[in-house]
Amino acid sequence: MKMRRNLYGSLGLLSLLGLIGIFTEAKSFLAFFAFVVDFEYLFMESDEMLEESMNRSASRAFYLGMVSVALVALVCFFGRLTDEKQALIAGLGAGWAVSVVVYALSTAYYGFRERWGLERDSD
Repeated sequence: MKMRRNLYGSLGLLSLLGLIGIFTEAKSFLAFFAFVVDFEYLFMESDEMLEESMNRSASRAFYLGMVSVALVALVCFFGRLTDEKQALIAGLGAGWAVSVVVYALSTAYYGFRERWGLERDSD
């Protein structure tokens, strides 16, 4: 289980890419600082409930990200907003953003739900 904890916690290393946004004009890299919250998994005990919630969050983020790639690319392409290359780039960018947001919100939801349940049982 320690291996999983280290794997989840190492996602926080992606936050280092946010430094590019600080030291350059590419401010879109600042969004990578959202991954800093994943360092908390290095200090949590991994159990079956955590594993299940992480798997649910990851699968939900993957599927919604793929759907958004298709929808954005199709809307951009058939709406004649851009050429096919730019439509695909827009779709991939939107899919990545949706995946990150859905994963973050989903893991936060499961974490709050677990903490609330534990606090409620201790009363």
